[in-house]
Amino acid sequence: MLEYVAEANLAALIGLLGGIALGLAARMGRFCTLGAIEDYLYGGDDKRLRMWGIALGVAIFGTHIASSFGSFDPALSAYLDRNWNPAGTIIGGLMFGYGMALSGNCGYGALARLGGGDLRSFVIVIVMGLSAYFVMSGPLAHIRVWAFPVEMGASTPQGFTQLLERAGVPALLTGLLFGSALLIFALWNKEMRRSPSHIFWGTIVGLAVLSGWLGTHWIAENGFAVEAIETHSFAAPIGDTIYYAMTASGNTLSFSVGSIVGVVVGAILGSYSKGHFRWEACEDPRELRRQLLGASLMGPGAVLAVGCSVGQGISAFSVLAFSAPVALIAIFIGAAFGLKQLITGFAPVQ
Repeated sequence: MLEYVAEANLAALIGLLGGIALGLAARMGRFCTLGAIEDYLYGGDDKRLRMWGIALGVAIFGTHIASSFGSFDPALSAYLDRNWNPAGTIIGGLMFGYGMALSGNCGYGALARLGGGDLRSFVIVIVMGLSAYFVMSGPLAHIRVWAFPVEMGASTPQGFTQLLERAGVPALLTGLLFGSALLIFALWNKEMRRSPSHIFWGTIVGLAVLSGWLGTHWIAENGFAVEAIETHSFAAPIGDTIYYAMTASGNTLSFSVGSIVGVVVGAILGSYSKGHFRWEACEDPRELRRQLLGASLMGPGAVLAVGCSVGQGISAFSVLAFSAPVALIAIFIGAAFGLKQLITGFAPVQ
């Protein structure tokens, strides 16, 4: 295949197809980070939270089975190859979660809503992508590197699988145990078992993340050009896509660009199929100001945490990186704090 399609273009195609699946999951399956947290905290409904358990279980199963067959090497992923900085993960996760609550969506959710015609989400996406680049490689990059150093080339992979493997536990067994625990958690609830839609779309999300790992790993192993082994994340890749849109004539496609475009395309298809597509704009300047503030926090937060709610919450979790559960808990706490501020305020109970 690489004889006919350049490595970068093939990576973009893999990202596009996985992104379309994720966009459909968001619009047709209502897979949403903030929505799951809000349903659980204020609606007493944990089905969308359990969808995450299914997505994680499927992704963990898939990556570890693929690794056992030599089709994927988790140690080459950026989440395991970086020296983990816990402070950056916690602070970045809290910033991202709080910003997500203010914006009403994470980067993935904003892209999905943009595919449904929400022009407010377009502004959120632009601000989030630019603010991520602002601290990743822009004016605040040197301060970020000084305060939260994250160095590549870790002496040992920064993951639970490799830690347990050094203690004599086979990698595949670790993946099967973690994946099974998450799937049991997800399906323990009777109402969840009676909701095939939640189960189906949670599975699709897990498979989409797996497809990114397997596809980019195959390209890296069989191609001549150097291609990163990666899967879906929605912070810095939004900035990458904006940059590509401005410099396409002197730039190349990438998995990130394909992924971002794919989510929007999938969301458009899902919105039209459900009859939900409609153009929307912000009528309240105060609401837009809040959303812009949230987006400007999410971008830097995701860079400090080395991933967003999808990047750390699913992609890094699929390889059982040390940072993944810490980032996910921090995002949850930040989002819960922001939702409390927006929904109930902080007035003392009478």
